[in-house]
Amino acid sequence: MDYATLKVIWWVLIGVLLIGFAVTDGFDMGTAILLPFIAKTDAERRIVVNTVGATWEGNQVWFITAGGAMFAAWPLVYAASFSGFYFAMLLVLFSLFFRPVGFDYRSKREDPRWRSAWDWALFIGGFVPALVIGVAFGNLLQGVPFAFDTDLRVAYHGSFFALLNPFAVLCGLVSVSMLAAHGAAFVKMKTDDVIARRASLALRIASLAAVALFLIAGVLVATVIGGYQIVDAAPFDTVANPLLKSVVGAPGLWLTNYSTYPWMVAAPLIGVVGGVLALLFAKSRFEKSVFICTGLMIVGVILTAGFSMFPFIMPSSLDGRSSLTVWDSTSSQMTLQIMLIAVIIFLPIILIYTSWVYRVMRGKVTAAALEENRHSMY
Repeated sequence: MDYATLKVIWWVLIGVLLIGFAVTDGFDMGTAILLPFIAKTDAERRIVVNTVGATWEGNQVWFITAGGAMFAAWPLVYAASFSGFYFAMLLVLFSLFFRPVGFDYRSKREDPRWRSAWDWALFIGGFVPALVIGVAFGNLLQGVPFAFDTDLRVAYHGSFFALLNPFAVLCGLVSVSMLAAHGAAFVKMKTDDVIARRASLALRIASLAAVALFLIAGVLVATVIGGYQIVDAAPFDTVANPLLKSVVGAPGLWLTNYSTYPWMVAAPLIGVVGGVLALLFAKSRFEKSVFICTGLMIVGVILTAGFSMFPFIMPSSLDGRSSLTVWDSTSSQMTLQIMLIAVIIFLPIILIYTSWVYRVMRGKVTAAALEENRHSMY
């Protein structure tokens, strides 16, 4: 397989891993975001916690795998992103610490203050990563202030608080709202009675917010936010050197791919239609279909960002030549080939095992089940 094709394949595979993380661990985070609001009593909150209790650890594997794949396939992206987003990544990491301890320690004591504190800890573990990851994508769309010198040493010239600019925060809110909608759809599917009704209301609110904010972000990308375009570059099958190209930036350039490849328009349409259908059918009994709709919304939003930026992965707002793309930030051809063989062998195994787990854990979480298994469930 030629080098250029391998580069595109790994762009697709890392995208699949990110989507897998967002769709699976996304409803875990969305459930945690909604926990203090859709469950009023301790018994109700235990039910909500246990809707994801059996699967949340396995879902995080997608996040770990995506990080490992990025390190191996895109080493320059990994290095530059850790320089620019170091404190943001630490914030995500520290907030994720609340999840395992929150799940494991919440029910160790019956003190209401103890349990309430862990409920809010779980909220932080869902809200902060969702917000920060969205903010990171917002900054990628605008360009990140980094540059390489002639020896390919990267230097970052921004700050943590500069990442919290208005457009990036808007993208963060898109992320929070769509994951909250996904979590609400999951809770609705896994619970009954009053919790399901509250989840249905939360689903309508979050879906409406996600679609509206996504459309606003799209208008800003088309009219205000500067995009990037390669005007001259080395051949696609050469070794990675991001300085061997010329890049221009201007508002609206992120829409270029949609005129070049009209089929890419399907991505934002899927995102909007998925959110609208989830909103319209939030009160229906087609719970699994609604959950699929919120999943499609997430897929559409992520694909929209990926299709808009292709072939850019991490554009530079300081030096266009330093922008990292699919063509000039990858590992060697042999590395990509060996990794691809590993993916072909192990990814189907992971998918089969995950499907089996969800099949075994299907069904609703009820108060009676909690009482019967009070020492084995969270």
